[in-house]
Amino acid sequence: MKVLLIDDEAMIRHAGSQTLELAGFDVEVFADAESALPLLRPDFPGVVVCDVRLPGLDGLQLLAKSVANDAELPVVLVTGHGDVAMAVQAMRDGAYDFIEKPFSSEQLVEVVRRAQEKRALVLENRQLRRELQRRSGIEGRLLGRGPGIEQIRRRITDVADTDADVLILGETGTGKELVARCLHEYSSRSDKPFVALNCGALPEQLFESEIFGHEAGAFTGAAKRRIGKIEYANGGTLFLDELESMPITLQVKLLRVLQERELERLGGNVAIPVNCRMVAATKSDLKQLSDQQQFRLDLYYRLNVVTLNLPALRERREDIPLLFEHFVLQAALRYHRPAPIVPQSRLRELMLHPWPGNVRELRNMADRFVLGLLDDAPASELSLDLPALVERFEKNLIEDALLHAAGQVTAASVSLGLPRKTLYDKIKKYGLGRESE
Repeated sequence: MKVLLIDDEAMIRHAGSQTLELAGFDVEVFADAESALPLLRPDFPGVVVCDVRLPGLDGLQLLAKSVANDAELPVVLVTGHGDVAMAVQAMRDGAYDFIEKPFSSEQLVEVVRRAQEKRALVLENRQLRRELQRRSGIEGRLLGRGPGIEQIRRRITDVADTDADVLILGETGTGKELVARCLHEYSSRSDKPFVALNCGALPEQLFESEIFGHEAGAFTGAAKRRIGKIEYANGGTLFLDELESMPITLQVKLLRVLQERELERLGGNVAIPVNCRMVAATKSDLKQLSDQQQFRLDLYYRLNVVTLNLPALRERREDIPLLFEHFVLQAALRYHRPAPIVPQSRLRELMLHPWPGNVRELRNMADRFVLGLLDDAPASELSLDLPALVERFEKNLIEDALLHAAGQVTAASVSLGLPRKTLYDKIKKYGLGRESE
């Protein structure tokens, strides 16, 4: 990054330039503001240090032109003793900071360093925003650069325009409905209805009517015919979320619809043909539930033709900065607030968080960040040195491996590529509890 140093006094230019160059800055000096003005284009990679009192175009006029051109370009004003009130007003008008003469070398370096750090963050965020705006198609819906999300995008592209039913597996908050919508939107069914039903949100006594529909008089209160979700999704896609919550007595009826592609409304005798793509989602192990007689094994195998296993957010930490910035931009538009710059300390905190709520939790945190409701990270967390950060990351990896191995240390040691004795030592070190063999 470059520092433009503007002062009409040669001695101050020389001293300031020497001080900043010794501190590692790339400095370009000017005796007047007019000469520097052509460099102040949008996205100029640097900051400006300018004396207020200059012949011709003065520092305040340069500030006004700079703000009009790029309101986030840091302009540091150098003032005499009598200009302090003027400089304070200039900061209200968009100046980054001001330095009062005479100033020390340390003061100049510190102000310029802070200004450059802010400029670097601004330019990084702008580049990220441009990248988000350029993205189109499925990459614009399912954000991420990691191998896990890349594989999901490829699988969606491969199967979206087929009639194969799909089972989506993933923890709460990983974006299962978003994936289901992508399957619908990138298929030839996209101009037909996408119908979503949360199986866990309906009382059992209403479930059959809601999904299969009913005829008038089918039960007390059924005054007129009702079209069920499956029939309403005809030609399109039916998304059944929290499938594990579907009453087991109704699972056999759903299985029949999947096999025969026809249904009967509750209280009716007529078979109604249906042509909808079935996408189901669950956070549970359906095979394990079926072994426990809590889910029909034949329905599990019927749905388990195409399976999409969504990674938890803690398994794709490399995507957290991109996702958080995306959610911040969305929240800023939704709440009519300016999109704040995400500081590195905040990103560090986000990368260390375990994310039990996954992407949904990250989105909510972005909303609170835009609204100014997100508490600052504890100082102890933000001041961690490299060894402490490595230990925190290692602990997270071990926790994830144990979770996927259902607490089996031997299986976790294989997935981590660690000797079992070493893994035991680390479990004890991080206080992860006594795990099973």
